[in-house]
Amino acid sequence: MDDFKHYTVMLNEAVDALECQDGKIYVDCTLGGGGHSELILKRIQPSGKLFSFDIDDEAINHSKERLKDYKNLTIIKSSYTNIKSELKKHGIDKITGGVILDLGASYHQLTKAERGFSFSKNAPLDMRFDMESDFSAYDLINTYKEADLVRIFSEYGEERFSKRIAKKIVETRAKSPIRTTQELSDLVIAATPHIKSSIHPATRVFQAIRIEVNNELKNVTKVLNDILDLLEVGGIISCISFHSLEDRIVKNIFRYESQKCRCNDMICKCKPPRIELVNKKPIMASVEEIKENPPSRSAKLRVVRCINKW
Repeated sequence: MDDFKHYTVMLNEAVDALECQDGKIYVDCTLGGGGHSELILKRIQPSGKLFSFDIDDEAINHSKERLKDYKNLTIIKSSYTNIKSELKKHGIDKITGGVILDLGASYHQLTKAERGFSFSKNAPLDMRFDMESDFSAYDLINTYKEADLVRIFSEYGEERFSKRIAKKIVETRAKSPIRTTQELSDLVIAATPHIKSSIHPATRVFQAIRIEVNNELKNVTKVLNDILDLLEVGGIISCISFHSLEDRIVKNIFRYESQKCRCNDMICKCKPPRIELVNKKPIMASVEEIKENPPSRSAKLRVVRCINKW
């Protein structure tokens, strides 16, 4: 029985932005539950091609069944950071239509207890998107130096009590390894002052760990630069981010690549901008969608179009 649960955020907005056309090549960098992929496939019939990436076996198995009737779909079990090499294996060296990139972890990943993403469900510390990876949240928490823990919690979680939490982790693991989400959550609560807030005290720490374990921010930078290399003139990137750190990277790359001058010299020698901003301000989820799926409230959709190839 397929118990895979996934809500497709900004389904119509993100796919509408691609302006899908029959006969062109599209990429869904984050297949997940297959919602975006399915709508793209419906719009590029009969001869458009879609390549969809994911590293999560459960997501792939679910989406293979959901999308089994579409003959112009290729599902690739690999990280989107390998987009260039993986597409090359399939004889693709340019993306003529567009790319959709949904940077959020799936509902299924975050809520399935044994994946260890949530402090609300006791489970082994894991947090890997790719279950074949040999580095998990357990390794991070039990091996990173105190200074590195402080840096990660500060930079990736924007946690103001990073030093206190890191110190408590190091003291605790010296006696016995920290093995579960419950242990870590309780430790964070014990290390921080009680402050009245709607946000659980461990929220930022768990976010920071997840980002570090999966190299999320470095991967965003890499994949966007690779996509820009592959995208043909007229091709579109439709990118959804879910927290400020990701969105800042997306916004800065898009802004930089759309500027006429990027050198700041007295006499500009820059090549023409590679992209244009389709929407200068991010598109947000509708009120109706947020009511149906509250996590959608943090989603931001940014869209750009390729206008020059160098």
